[in-house]
This record gives sequence, C-alpha cells and structure tokens, in this order.
Amino acid sequence: MIRMDNPARPTSPRLWEIDALRGLAVVAMIFFHFMWDLWFLGLTSENIPGAGWQSFARGIGATFTFLLGVSLTLSVVQLRARGRDPWRSTLRRGLTILGCGMVISIGTYFFVGDEYVRFGILHHAGVALLLGYWFVNMPIGVTLVLGAVLIVAGPYVSNVFVDHAWLLPFGIFPHGMGMVDYYPLVPWFGVALLGIAAGRVVYAGGVRRFALPDLSMSKPIAWLRLLGRNSLVVYLVHQPLLIGVLMGGRAIGLW
Repeated sequence: MIRMDNPARPTSPRLWEIDALRGLAVVAMIFFHFMWDLWFLGLTSENIPGAGWQSFARGIGATFTFLLGVSLTLSVVQLRARGRDPWRSTLRRGLTILGCGMVISIGTYFFVGDEYVRFGILHHAGVALLLGYWFVNMPIGVTLVLGAVLIVAGPYVSNVFVDHAWLLPFGIFPHGMGMVDYYPLVPWFGVALLGIAAGRVVYAGGVRRFALPDLSMSKPIAWLRLLGRNSLVVYLVHQPLLIGVLMGGRAIGLW
C-alpha cells in the first residue's frame, strides 16, 4: 500500500523527493560522462560535443542547480528551527564545494590541458550557496525577477569577449578559450535563484505543502536517495573510476 505523506508533518528533515530527483540527475550525469569518456578516448563515433548531447548535459546541470536553490531554502529554515546558525553551515558547505571545484581544476589541467575546468559546476555551486543565502529571506518577487534577468542575459553575455580571464565567473572570457565544463554565474545563478523561490513557495516553513505518495522506501527510490545524499562524493570519484576502467580495458585489448 502506498502511504500519503502528511504535508505538515515530515518524518525526516530530508525530503525524499529532493534526494531522489538529485539522485536521478546523478545517474544521468554518470551516463553522460561515460559517453564523453568514450568519445574522448576514441571509443565511440557519437558526436558528444554536438548540440543534442550538450543540451542533455545542460539539462542535468540545470537540475542540480535548481535543486541546490530548493535545498538551500530548506536547510536555512530547518537549521534556524533547531537553533543553529544557518550562515555558518552554508559558509562551510559552500567553501567545501568550492574547494572540491579547485581540485577538479587541477585534475583536469593535467588530463585535458588548456581546456581544463576553470569555473565548472562545483565552482558555481559553492559560490551560488554563499550568494544565495542572502536571497532566502528577500521578497520572492525580487528573487524571481533577478533570476529571470540573469537567465535571459546569459546568451548576450556569452557573446562578450575580453582580453583577460578575470570576468570568467560571470560568463565573460577571452575569445577562443575552451573549457570542458563551464557554469558561469550568468546565467546559472539565475537558475539557483528560481530554485530558492520555488523552495520558499512549495516548501514554505521548511515542510512540504502538498500531499505526495510516500515512495521513499521502494528500492529504486531508496537507491536514488542514496545517490542524491552523496552526490558530491559521487561527482568526485566517478570520473577517475570510469576513465581508469576504460583506459585499463584498452591497455589490455578489451576494446
């Protein structure tokens, strides 16, 4: 029998649907990176840099970023309810993710050379947490409008080029610079802001404001929740594992 969750009385500070959606994005991310690795190593003829695959990748990134905004809203409200300082927690989390982004930058520099990750999704996520915190208590209309403006401005900003890389986090960089992963604040912080606004409406007060069948203990959902709760760890380890397996298999003649 499927139980209906009470929207006003969550049984856990974590909401299963948020973790499950993030876990689904993790599965999609692993699949995309697997295909990218095959292409990079010359093991597939799929046009991974093409528009279709890149749109798929951006959809994954948008899902992560939107859920980051929703989760930030939930975290701030729930920490305050428990008498804890949400800023200290957000600061620690943001700096941790940003530091992991720096590790990715170093790793990709040695693996792909000049197209290494300078401001990828982890860099953006860390900064978005630190900036987004200050929008949790702002009027929702302000958050929505600014989010929409940043998203609309994205294509225009991407056509502006300068002679230095100092504005790279904002979507402005030298002409001809390539990066294997790039999520500038314009437009992507706009997606995070939409997530913050959605979190404040759909999960006002830090609890679910709608009835939802409780699928949290079904095995597929439980696995997705596990991936969602550990998305940062999975992000950090899955690519070295995938590349290691593919390169090892090629070295011993499996493909």
